Amino acid sequence: MKNFDPSLYFITDSTGFTENEFLFRVEQALKGGATLLQLREKDKSTREYIDLAEKVHEIAKRYNVPLIIDDRVDVALAVDAEGVHVGASDMPVAVARKLMGEDKIVGATAKTVPWAKDVYEQGADYLGVGAIYPTTTKVKTVLTSTDTLRDICNSVPIPVNAIGGLNKNNIDVLSGIPIAGICVVSAIMKADDPKTAAEELKARAHELALI
Repeated sequence: MKNFDPSLYFITDSTGFTENEFLFRVEQALKGGATLLQLREKDKSTREYIDLAEKVHEIAKRYNVPLIIDDRVDVALAVDAEGVHVGASDMPVAVARKLMGEDKIVGATAKTVPWAKDVYEQGADYLGVGAIYPTTTKVKTVLTSTDTLRDICNSVPIPVNAIGGLNKNNIDVLSGIPIAGICVVSAIMKADDPKTAAEELKARAHELALI
């Protein structure tokens, strides 16, 4: 198993920010305690994605936080990112694993127990399960029950993270479920103070014994 901490998994959304403001917010999130960072860009060209990923990677390295690239194995390889995350409609996990190699992190999205078992067997290192709540991101989401989340956690031996509309005021719904961590976008990305938002979210998750 790769050495990474999925407890506070921060996923970016650059929508509406200048590049400088975006990079500032990413760094503030890492200062606030984010343990894993995913760069998610749905609309950038390959060249633009690589350019931004290089800048984000430099920040992530300073805080010793692994950088995961969403969807794009080519971009992950181009910037030597620590990993890639693939969704159900993206490249199969087994192919991503083959291209990335055994030393890199490969994460996958799962919404059912059979799918979770399948992507685990294909070589996934962790799973993102959700959406627990409706989200405000541009990603199309289907809600996942906490019962399903619990069943998935109990069906695979790799870390499982909850994702989807989570923030410090609603993560108590996850109490008692053996997740490895929580994934957030808007709760940090859109906060007035991303550093404080990350700190408070992490503190609340510890308080609830989620991480």
